[in-house]
Amino acid sequence: MSSETGKNIKISVFGQSHSEAIGVVADGIPAGERFDMEKIRAFMGRRAPSGKAYTTMRKETDAPRILSGLLKDESAEGDIYVSCGAPVCAVIENKDTRSKDYENLRFVPRPSHADYPACIKYKGFNDIRGGGHFSGRLTAPICFAGALCKEMLERRGIRIGAHIYSVGGIKDEPYDAVNISTEKLLSAGKKEFPVNSDSSGERMLELIAEAKGRGDSVGGIVECAVTGLAPGLGDPMFDGVENIISRLLFGIPAVKGVEFGDGFLLSDSFGSRMNDAYEISDGKVRTKTNHNGGILGGITTGMPIIVRAAFKPTPSVAISQDSVNLADMKDEKLVIHGRHDPCIVPRAVPCVEAAVAIAVCDIMAPVL
Repeated sequence: MSSETGKNIKISVFGQSHSEAIGVVADGIPAGERFDMEKIRAFMGRRAPSGKAYTTMRKETDAPRILSGLLKDESAEGDIYVSCGAPVCAVIENKDTRSKDYENLRFVPRPSHADYPACIKYKGFNDIRGGGHFSGRLTAPICFAGALCKEMLERRGIRIGAHIYSVGGIKDEPYDAVNISTEKLLSAGKKEFPVNSDSSGERMLELIAEAKGRGDSVGGIVECAVTGLAPGLGDPMFDGVENIISRLLFGIPAVKGVEFGDGFLLSDSFGSRMNDAYEISDGKVRTKTNHNGGILGGITTGMPIIVRAAFKPTPSVAISQDSVNLADMKDEKLVIHGRHDPCIVPRAVPCVEAAVAIAVCDIMAPVL
Protein backbone atom coordinates (compact mmCIF):
# COMPACT_ATOMS: atom_id res chain seq x y z
CA MET A 1 0.00 0.00 0.00
CA SER A 2 1.13 3.56 -0.71
CA SER A 3 0.88 4.98 2.80
CA GLU A 4 3.94 7.23 2.70
CA THR A 5 4.34 10.75 1.41
CA GLY A 6 6.83 13.60 1.50
CA LYS A 7 10.26 14.54 0.19
CA ASN A 8 11.78 16.41 3.15
CA ILE A 9 9.27 15.63 5.89
CA LYS A 10 8.30 12.01 5.27
CA ILE A 11 5.04 10.74 6.75
CA SER A 12 4.15 7.04 6.92
CA VAL A 13 0.74 5.99 8.31
CA PHE A 14 0.07 2.45 9.54
CA GLY A 15 -2.75 0.37 11.02
CA GLN A 16 -6.41 -0.34 10.29
CA SER A 17 -9.67 0.92 11.73
CA HIS A 18 -10.07 -2.16 13.97
CA SER A 19 -6.44 -3.23 14.40
CA GLU A 20 -4.89 -3.04 17.86
CA ALA A 21 -3.56 0.41 17.09
CA ILE A 22 -2.93 2.92 14.34
CA GLY A 23 -0.01 5.27 14.07
CA VAL A 24 2.44 7.38 12.13
CA VAL A 25 6.17 7.75 11.58
CA ALA A 26 7.34 11.29 10.79
CA ASP A 27 10.91 11.39 9.49
CA GLY A 28 12.75 14.65 8.92
CA ILE A 29 11.53 16.62 11.93
CA PRO A 30 14.50 18.87 12.78
CA ALA A 31 16.22 18.30 16.11
CA GLY A 32 15.56 20.81 18.86
CA GLU A 33 11.92 21.54 17.95
CA ARG A 34 9.72 21.95 21.03
CA PHE A 35 6.16 20.59 21.16
CA ASP A 36 3.41 21.22 23.67
CA MET A 37 1.65 17.88 24.08
CA GLU A 38 -1.41 19.58 25.60
CA LYS A 39 -1.87 21.60 22.40
CA ILE A 40 -1.39 18.47 20.30
CA ARG A 41 -3.99 16.53 22.29
CA ALA A 42 -6.42 19.45 22.03
CA PHE A 43 -5.96 19.59 18.26
CA MET A 44 -6.52 15.85 17.91
CA GLY A 45 -9.58 16.15 20.13
CA ARG A 46 -11.20 18.29 17.46
CA ARG A 47 -11.15 15.28 15.12
CA ALA A 48 -12.20 12.67 17.68
CA PRO A 49 -15.89 11.66 17.90
CA SER A 50 -17.72 14.01 20.27
CA GLY A 51 -20.87 11.99 20.92
CA LYS A 52 -22.91 14.74 19.27
CA ALA A 53 -25.74 13.88 16.88
CA TYR A 54 -23.62 14.74 13.84
CA THR A 55 -20.76 12.33 14.69
CA THR A 56 -20.34 8.58 15.02
CA MET A 57 -21.07 7.10 18.45
CA ARG A 58 -17.73 5.28 18.39
CA LYS A 59 -15.77 6.53 21.40
CA GLU A 60 -12.03 6.90 20.88
CA THR A 61 -9.84 9.29 22.87
CA ASP A 62 -7.19 9.49 20.14
CA ALA A 63 -4.46 9.77 22.81
CA PRO A 64 -1.06 9.41 21.10
CA ARG A 65 1.70 7.38 22.75
CA ILE A 66 5.19 8.50 21.71
CA LEU A 67 7.56 5.63 20.90
CA SER A 68 10.52 7.53 19.51
CA GLY A 69 11.85 10.84 18.24
CA LEU A 70 10.56 13.07 21.08
CA LEU A 71 12.04 13.39 24.57
CA LYS A 72 10.15 14.93 27.48
CA ASP A 73 11.72 18.13 28.80
CA GLU A 74 11.60 17.55 32.57
CA SER A 75 12.86 21.06 33.28
CA ALA A 76 10.05 22.81 31.41
CA GLU A 77 6.65 23.80 32.72
CA GLY A 78 3.83 21.84 31.18
CA ASP A 79 3.95 18.71 29.03
CA ILE A 80 6.77 19.76 26.70
CA TYR A 81 8.66 17.40 24.40
CA VAL A 82 11.76 18.11 22.30
CA SER A 83 12.68 16.42 19.00
CA CYS A 84 16.02 14.60 18.99
CA GLY A 85 16.41 14.18 15.22
CA ALA A 86 15.31 10.54 15.09
CA PRO A 87 12.08 9.61 13.29
CA VAL A 88 9.05 10.48 15.43
CA CYS A 89 6.77 7.48 15.93
CA ALA A 90 3.41 7.64 17.72
CA VAL A 91 0.69 5.03 18.15
CA ILE A 92 -3.00 5.51 18.95
CA GLU A 93 -4.87 2.55 20.39
CA ASN A 94 -8.23 1.44 19.01
CA LYS A 95 -10.36 0.77 22.08
CA ASP A 96 -13.99 0.89 20.91
CA THR A 97 -14.31 -1.49 17.95
CA ARG A 98 -17.35 -3.57 17.02
CA SER A 99 -16.07 -5.84 14.29
CA LYS A 100 -19.24 -7.95 14.23
CA ASP A 101 -21.01 -5.01 12.55
CA TYR A 102 -19.01 -5.77 9.40
CA GLU A 103 -19.43 -9.56 9.15
CA ASN A 104 -21.95 -9.29 6.30
CA LEU A 105 -19.57 -7.22 4.16
CA ARG A 106 -16.94 -9.84 3.35
CA PHE A 107 -18.66 -10.74 0.07
CA VAL A 108 -21.13 -7.86 -0.27
CA PRO A 109 -19.29 -4.59 -0.98
CA ARG A 110 -20.76 -1.32 0.25
CA PRO A 111 -21.67 1.11 -2.57
CA SER A 112 -19.20 4.02 -2.88
CA HIS A 113 -16.81 2.45 -0.34
CA ALA A 114 -13.41 1.00 -1.26
CA ASP A 115 -14.61 -2.55 -0.48
CA TYR A 116 -14.88 -3.84 -4.05
CA PRO A 117 -11.72 -2.37 -5.63
CA ALA A 118 -9.76 -3.28 -2.47
CA CYS A 119 -11.05 -6.87 -2.67
CA ILE A 120 -9.84 -7.12 -6.27
CA LYS A 121 -6.46 -5.47 -5.62
CA TYR A 122 -5.66 -7.46 -2.47
CA LYS A 123 -7.24 -10.72 -3.62
CA GLY A 124 -9.88 -10.76 -0.88
CA PHE A 125 -7.41 -10.39 1.99
CA ASN A 126 -8.25 -6.74 2.69
CA ASP A 127 -9.47 -5.96 6.21
CA ILE A 128 -13.12 -4.97 5.85
CA ARG A 129 -13.67 -4.20 9.57
CA GLY A 130 -14.49 -0.53 9.80
CA GLY A 131 -13.04 -0.04 6.32
CA GLY A 132 -9.60 -1.32 7.33
CA HIS A 133 -6.75 0.85 6.07
CA PHE A 134 -9.21 2.86 3.96
CA SER A 135 -11.07 4.16 7.01
CA GLY A 136 -11.36 7.77 8.11
CA ARG A 137 -9.96 6.46 11.40
CA LEU A 138 -6.52 6.74 9.76
CA THR A 139 -6.85 10.53 9.81
CA ALA A 140 -6.06 10.45 13.55
CA PRO A 141 -2.33 9.79 12.99
CA ILE A 142 -2.38 12.35 10.16
CA CYS A 143 -3.69 14.87 12.69
CA PHE A 144 -0.85 14.00 15.09
CA ALA A 145 1.78 14.60 12.40
CA GLY A 146 -0.08 17.73 11.31
CA ALA A 147 -0.12 19.05 14.88
CA LEU A 148 3.68 18.76 15.01
CA CYS A 149 3.97 20.63 11.72
CA LYS A 150 1.51 23.33 12.80
CA GLU A 151 3.60 24.08 15.89
CA MET A 152 6.80 24.33 13.85
CA LEU A 153 5.11 26.68 11.38
CA GLU A 154 3.52 28.85 14.08
CA ARG A 155 6.94 29.55 15.56
CA ARG A 156 7.89 30.91 12.17
CA GLY A 157 4.87 33.17 11.86
CA ILE A 158 2.86 30.88 9.58
CA ARG A 159 -0.75 30.21 10.60
CA ILE A 160 -3.18 27.62 9.27
CA GLY A 161 -6.91 27.59 9.93
CA ALA A 162 -10.02 26.05 8.42
CA HIS A 163 -13.78 26.06 8.71
CA ILE A 164 -16.83 24.34 7.27
CA TYR A 165 -17.37 26.16 3.98
CA SER A 166 -20.63 24.37 3.18
CA VAL A 167 -22.83 21.40 4.05
CA GLY A 168 -25.37 20.20 1.51
CA GLY A 169 -25.20 23.54 -0.30
CA ILE A 170 -25.66 25.66 2.84
CA LYS A 171 -22.69 28.04 2.88
CA ASP A 172 -20.73 29.57 5.71
CA GLU A 173 -19.09 33.01 5.62
CA PRO A 174 -15.91 32.52 3.54
CA TYR A 175 -12.48 33.86 4.40
CA ASP A 176 -11.43 37.23 3.05
CA ALA A 177 -8.90 35.97 0.51
CA VAL A 178 -6.83 39.17 0.66
CA ASN A 179 -6.84 40.14 4.33
CA ILE A 180 -7.27 37.41 6.95
CA SER A 181 -6.55 38.30 10.55
CA THR A 182 -5.09 35.60 12.79
CA GLU A 183 -8.14 35.91 15.03
CA LYS A 184 -10.53 35.28 12.14
CA LEU A 185 -8.38 32.48 10.76
CA LEU A 186 -8.38 30.52 14.02
CA SER A 187 -11.79 31.39 15.45
CA ALA A 188 -13.80 28.57 13.84
CA GLY A 189 -11.36 25.94 15.13
CA LYS A 190 -12.14 26.99 18.71
CA LYS A 191 -15.84 26.21 18.30
CA GLU A 192 -17.59 22.89 18.83
CA PHE A 193 -19.11 23.23 15.35
CA PRO A 194 -16.35 24.94 13.32
CA VAL A 195 -18.04 27.67 11.28
CA ASN A 196 -17.48 31.41 10.93
CA SER A 197 -21.20 32.20 11.01
CA ASP A 198 -23.13 30.55 13.83
CA SER A 199 -26.45 31.15 12.06
CA SER A 200 -25.17 29.23 9.02
CA GLY A 201 -23.97 26.51 11.37
CA GLU A 202 -27.43 26.13 12.87
CA ARG A 203 -28.92 25.62 9.41
CA MET A 204 -26.23 23.04 8.62
CA LEU A 205 -26.96 21.15 11.84
CA GLU A 206 -30.67 21.07 10.99
CA LEU A 207 -29.89 19.59 7.58
CA ILE A 208 -27.54 16.98 9.07
CA ALA A 209 -30.20 15.99 11.62
CA GLU A 210 -32.79 15.73 8.84
CA ALA A 211 -30.50 13.46 6.78
CA LYS A 212 -29.70 11.31 9.81
CA GLY A 213 -33.39 11.01 10.66
CA ARG A 214 -34.11 9.30 7.36
CA GLY A 215 -31.01 7.10 7.58
CA ASP A 216 -29.10 9.20 5.04
CA SER A 217 -25.92 11.32 5.00
CA VAL A 218 -24.79 14.62 3.50
CA GLY A 219 -21.52 15.97 2.11
CA GLY A 220 -19.83 19.35 2.17
CA ILE A 221 -16.72 21.46 1.70
CA VAL A 222 -13.91 22.57 4.05
CA GLU A 223 -12.08 25.83 3.34
CA CYS A 224 -8.52 26.24 4.60
CA ALA A 225 -6.20 29.24 4.58
CA VAL A 226 -2.47 29.70 5.21
CA THR A 227 -1.05 33.10 6.15
CA GLY A 228 2.50 34.31 6.69
CA LEU A 229 4.16 32.46 3.81
CA ALA A 230 6.85 34.35 1.94
CA PRO A 231 6.71 34.56 -1.85
CA GLY A 232 8.90 32.25 -3.90
CA LEU A 233 8.28 28.89 -2.22
CA GLY A 234 7.58 25.83 -4.35
CA ASP A 235 8.53 24.73 -7.84
CA PRO A 236 6.89 24.61 -11.26
CA MET A 237 5.47 21.52 -12.92
CA PHE A 238 5.27 18.51 -10.62
CA ASP A 239 6.54 19.90 -7.32
CA GLY A 240 4.26 22.91 -7.21
CA VAL A 241 2.64 24.02 -3.97
CA GLU A 242 -0.77 23.02 -5.35
CA ASN A 243 0.55 19.57 -6.29
CA ILE A 244 1.98 18.85 -2.85
CA ILE A 245 -1.02 20.17 -0.91
CA SER A 246 -3.44 18.27 -3.16
CA ARG A 247 -1.55 15.01 -2.66
CA LEU A 248 -1.93 15.32 1.11
CA LEU A 249 -5.58 16.36 0.91
CA PHE A 250 -6.49 13.42 -1.30
CA GLY A 251 -4.98 11.19 1.38
CA ILE A 252 -8.02 12.04 3.52
CA PRO A 253 -10.75 9.47 2.80
CA ALA A 254 -13.89 10.93 1.13
CA VAL A 255 -12.11 13.91 -0.47
CA LYS A 256 -13.30 14.02 -4.09
CA GLY A 257 -12.29 17.50 -5.17
CA VAL A 258 -9.70 20.20 -4.42
CA GLU A 259 -9.63 23.80 -5.63
CA PHE A 260 -7.38 26.76 -4.98
CA GLY A 261 -8.62 30.33 -4.88
CA ASP A 262 -11.71 30.64 -7.03
CA GLY A 263 -10.89 27.30 -8.62
CA PHE A 264 -13.47 26.13 -11.10
CA LEU A 265 -15.23 29.52 -11.01
CA LEU A 266 -12.24 30.89 -12.93
CA SER A 267 -13.20 28.75 -15.92
CA ASP A 268 -16.57 30.54 -16.18
CA SER A 269 -15.17 34.07 -16.24
CA PHE A 270 -12.80 36.40 -18.09
CA GLY A 271 -9.15 37.24 -17.52
CA SER A 272 -9.97 40.94 -17.20
CA ARG A 273 -12.12 40.12 -14.18
CA MET A 274 -10.10 37.34 -12.59
CA ASN A 275 -6.49 38.48 -13.01
CA ASP A 276 -4.94 39.48 -9.67
CA ALA A 277 -3.57 42.99 -10.25
CA TYR A 278 -0.40 44.00 -8.37
CA GLU A 279 0.13 46.95 -6.02
CA ILE A 280 2.73 48.24 -3.56
CA SER A 281 1.46 48.24 0.03
CA ASP A 282 3.70 49.15 2.98
CA GLY A 283 6.72 48.70 0.76
CA LYS A 284 5.74 45.18 -0.31
CA VAL A 285 4.31 43.72 -3.51
CA ARG A 286 0.76 42.45 -3.03
CA THR A 287 -2.20 41.66 -5.23
CA LYS A 288 -5.46 43.61 -4.96
CA THR A 289 -7.46 40.39 -5.28
CA ASN A 290 -6.56 36.76 -4.68
CA HIS A 291 -8.57 34.75 -7.19
CA ASN A 292 -5.61 32.38 -7.69
CA GLY A 293 -5.38 31.48 -4.01
CA GLY A 294 -1.84 32.71 -3.34
CA ILE A 295 -0.11 30.41 -5.84
CA LEU A 296 1.05 31.08 -9.41
CA GLY A 297 3.14 28.67 -11.47
CA GLY A 298 3.25 26.35 -8.47
CA ILE A 299 5.03 29.05 -6.43
CA THR A 300 3.73 31.12 -3.51
CA THR A 301 2.97 34.80 -4.19
CA GLY A 302 3.03 35.94 -0.56
CA MET A 303 -0.75 36.26 -0.45
CA PRO A 304 -2.81 33.89 1.72
CA ILE A 305 -3.14 30.38 0.33
CA ILE A 306 -6.84 29.56 -0.03
CA VAL A 307 -7.75 25.91 -0.67
CA ARG A 308 -11.02 23.99 -0.45
CA ALA A 309 -11.59 20.25 -0.19
CA ALA A 310 -14.91 18.70 -1.19
CA PHE A 311 -16.12 15.71 0.82
CA LYS A 312 -18.64 13.21 -0.50
CA PRO A 313 -21.54 12.12 1.72
CA THR A 314 -20.69 9.27 4.10
CA PRO A 315 -21.35 6.13 1.98
CA SER A 316 -22.54 4.11 4.99
CA VAL A 317 -26.24 4.92 5.15
CA ALA A 318 -29.01 2.99 6.90
CA ILE A 319 -31.14 2.89 3.76
CA SER A 320 -31.29 -0.41 1.82
CA GLN A 321 -28.96 -0.28 -1.20
CA ASP A 322 -28.28 -2.40 -4.26
CA SER A 323 -25.06 -4.40 -4.22
CA VAL A 324 -23.77 -7.80 -5.29
CA ASN A 325 -22.63 -10.99 -3.60
CA LEU A 326 -19.11 -11.72 -4.81
CA ALA A 327 -19.30 -15.33 -3.59
CA ASP A 328 -22.20 -16.38 -5.82
CA MET A 329 -22.04 -13.42 -8.28
CA LYS A 330 -25.67 -12.44 -7.79
CA ASP A 331 -27.38 -9.14 -7.09
CA GLU A 332 -28.15 -8.57 -3.41
CA LYS A 333 -29.74 -5.94 -1.20
CA LEU A 334 -27.49 -4.51 1.51
CA VAL A 335 -28.38 -2.86 4.80
CA ILE A 336 -25.33 -1.37 6.54
CA HIS A 337 -24.97 -1.66 10.30
CA GLY A 338 -22.46 0.01 12.59
CA ARG A 339 -21.75 3.55 13.79
CA HIS A 340 -21.16 6.21 11.16
CA ASP A 341 -21.12 9.99 10.85
CA PRO A 342 -24.19 11.39 9.05
CA CYS A 343 -21.79 14.13 7.93
CA ILE A 344 -18.02 13.80 8.20
CA VAL A 345 -17.31 17.45 7.33
CA PRO A 346 -17.21 18.85 10.92
CA ARG A 347 -14.57 16.33 11.99
CA ALA A 348 -12.71 16.78 8.70
CA VAL A 349 -11.82 20.42 9.44
CA PRO A 350 -8.74 19.61 11.59
CA CYS A 351 -7.79 16.84 9.13
CA VAL A 352 -7.61 19.41 6.33
CA GLU A 353 -5.53 21.73 8.54
CA ALA A 354 -3.20 18.83 9.36
CA ALA A 355 -2.76 17.77 5.73
CA VAL A 356 -2.02 21.34 4.63
CA ALA A 357 0.42 21.82 7.54
CA ILE A 358 2.34 18.67 6.60
CA ALA A 359 2.50 19.80 2.97
CA VAL A 360 3.69 23.31 3.83
CA CYS A 361 6.31 21.93 6.22
CA ASP A 362 7.57 19.59 3.52
CA ILE A 363 7.84 22.51 1.10
CA MET A 364 9.60 24.71 3.67
CA ALA A 365 11.86 22.04 5.20
CA PRO A 366 15.06 23.22 3.44
CA VAL A 367 14.67 26.67 5.06
CA LEU A 368 13.19 25.70 8.45
